[in-house]
Amino acid sequence: MTTAPLTKRKQYTVFAGLMIGILLAMLDNMIVGTAMPTIVGDLGGLNHFAWVVTAYTLASAVSTPIWGKLSDLYGRKGMFMASIVLFLIGSALAGTSGSMTELIAYRAVQGLGAGGLMVGAMAIMAEMVPPRERGKIQGMFAAVMPVAMVGGPFLGGFITDYLDWRWAFYVNLPLGILALFVVGATLNLPKRTAGKAVIDYWGAGLLTLGIGSLVLFATWGGTEYAWGSWQIVGLGVLTVVALAAFVWVENRVAEPILPLKLFKIRNFTLASVLAFMSGFAMFGAVSFLPQYQQIVQGASATNSGLLLLPMMAGVLVFSTVAGQLTSRTGHYRSFPIIGMGVMAVGTFLLTQLDLTTSSFTSSMYIVVIGAGLGFLMGTTNLIAQNSVEMRDLGVATSTATFARSIGGSLGVAVLGSIFSSRVNDSMTSALGSAGAQLTSGGGQLSPKMIEGLPAPVRDAYLGGMVSGIQSIFLWATVFIAIGFVVSWFVKSEPLRDFTVASSSDAQESPAKPVPVLAD
Repeated sequence: MTTAPLTKRKQYTVFAGLMIGILLAMLDNMIVGTAMPTIVGDLGGLNHFAWVVTAYTLASAVSTPIWGKLSDLYGRKGMFMASIVLFLIGSALAGTSGSMTELIAYRAVQGLGAGGLMVGAMAIMAEMVPPRERGKIQGMFAAVMPVAMVGGPFLGGFITDYLDWRWAFYVNLPLGILALFVVGATLNLPKRTAGKAVIDYWGAGLLTLGIGSLVLFATWGGTEYAWGSWQIVGLGVLTVVALAAFVWVENRVAEPILPLKLFKIRNFTLASVLAFMSGFAMFGAVSFLPQYQQIVQGASATNSGLLLLPMMAGVLVFSTVAGQLTSRTGHYRSFPIIGMGVMAVGTFLLTQLDLTTSSFTSSMYIVVIGAGLGFLMGTTNLIAQNSVEMRDLGVATSTATFARSIGGSLGVAVLGSIFSSRVNDSMTSALGSAGAQLTSGGGQLSPKMIEGLPAPVRDAYLGGMVSGIQSIFLWATVFIAIGFVVSWFVKSEPLRDFTVASSSDAQESPAKPVPVLAD
């Protein structure tokens, strides 16, 4: 049967639904972060409040590759809509929480759904749009990030001040329902014949165990438990054993959740490594720069979202530039090189932050980081997708997303350990054992606490904060410089005419119809 091609108007209608799904995943943590002090005051459980974030990110990270593989097996539209439904169920339940334990459990349900939102949206877009045209569409998707990063804290503050913190979760419901309606009513992709497909339950379980242990290792190490404690050592051993078992299983099952053969493809492997490194830098900057700007430069916590606006503006502008140039020329190899090079310059500039650096100067440094990320983020997804057959689009997209998430988790953990160590060393050097005791809880004090400190103690702490910031970005510069070298090994390969309409992949249904939008 002949099917009608996509019209531009209806194609962009579908993209709007996909972007709402991405917005749900990105916006949630930003809104919740602003509401957390009120939530803790209402539900109690101050010693467990970090798990409200950890449960979400952990569940999202471990479920991302699984959603990607399921979309390859059973269809991208159905899996994307299922992830929205699961996310909305978690959101509705989180809003009814009567204790911190319930909230943590429901946030994990949210995270399981969120793991499929980003990968589902990107994989559907990749199935609809050929790589030559995909760059400018990915630039549109990248615009969601600054909206979430800047709008989230303000929306969360408004909800907390004028409504009720529970609406920080309920606000997801109308957005999710709108996304379900748009995607369900307009998108019609060919169904996959997966009757004989067998889900790799062992692989999924071992990957979940291995990555879960790794994220907990990175989250708890040096904070909840000492690095040499039996808990952290045990998590490290469990990570190695589970991932080794995962590799053994994946080499022996018919439908692996993550086909290891893909890592034999040079560009796919390099794209995953570069995604990991960009996540390391991005989440490191997002985590530590606001502390410097609030504590050293005296910025208001209420405006914390605006502090990251220069970086997000850089991401938006330069991801759009890279996407447009890719669409016009078909050339993409230079963008990872430029991105890593620019990021290395940006992280080095941030090593120059000190007690007298103005907000304007630090903002200009942050723009450089954002520009580098803009050249990288969409391009790494494009390279990964262009390296595989259509049947593996989902797992290719999820692997790049997954690598970026794990890079972010490990980046925050490693850089956080360096930061805390430098602050502690500075305080000990200036004030002796009394200084070390003051920062023994992780090297961080609230701005209000700092205002009440005696001048010598306050000066020592601010000096330690600057030393810590300089140290983490020095190490980040070294890390990104390695990524710059890696980026030169990306091969320039022709962009495929790689849509449902053109694919001859034997795994797809024989008709190969063009995606149709229902009237």
